Amino acid sequence: MGFYKVLKTMGSPVLKGVYKPWVRGKENIPAEGPAILASNHNAVWDSVFLPMLIDREVVFMGKADYFSGKGAKGWATKNFMRAVGTIPVDRTGGKAAMAALQAGLDRLNSGELFGIYPEGTRSPDGRLYRGKTGVARLALESGAPVIPVAMIGTHAAQPIGQKIPSRTNIGVIIGEPLDFSRYRPLAKDRYVLRAITDEIMYNLMLLSGQEYVDAYAADVKAQLAAEGEFDGPVPDTGHNASPAE
Repeated sequence: MGFYKVLKTMGSPVLKGVYKPWVRGKENIPAEGPAILASNHNAVWDSVFLPMLIDREVVFMGKADYFSGKGAKGWATKNFMRAVGTIPVDRTGGKAAMAALQAGLDRLNSGELFGIYPEGTRSPDGRLYRGKTGVARLALESGAPVIPVAMIGTHAAQPIGQKIPSRTNIGVIIGEPLDFSRYRPLAKDRYVLRAITDEIMYNLMLLSGQEYVDAYAADVKAQLAAEGEFDGPVPDTGHNASPAE
């Protein structure tokens, strides 16, 4: 992906100079072969700092809204997402969400890295929320290891509603790969999918130091919005309908 490399080459020195991000555990990402990077999600710029700090190319899912914005900002966002290979996901579920999951599986089957945010949406308050089982489905169907990745400091730098991150300490901690291949014969078992997802989230909690909340972030956002305490975008709360999130 030529434009991906151009953006990384040109943008990395600027961002590193301004934010001085750090990374630990780069050796846990294999030099070749498929792997799923499962990350906590605190800010839009998680998808910028993580790819910038690792050597291999990684593509993430992104909400379909990024590809349908209006005006100059919408045009710029849409073309940037396309240029870096972001896979659009319809968070209302159904066939569109399954198509995004299949696109991720195709990438893994080609021996590449694929990134996913198991929470399905950004944290409303910097805490870690319950994961959706799409990450477990990908792991079992592809046989690829899951590498937990903790983004540190991005919520403080860019809480929801803030467009440009504040100058603060941002880091990435990359955990050891998790191998779930022994469960592949049980890939359709929803209890196995939930157990695997919970294990991934537990590892993210340990790496990030975040407080864990056993609820879906989308549900919490919807509740806060109903109470007038949240004015950011509220994703669909049909968490069981969208395995891609």
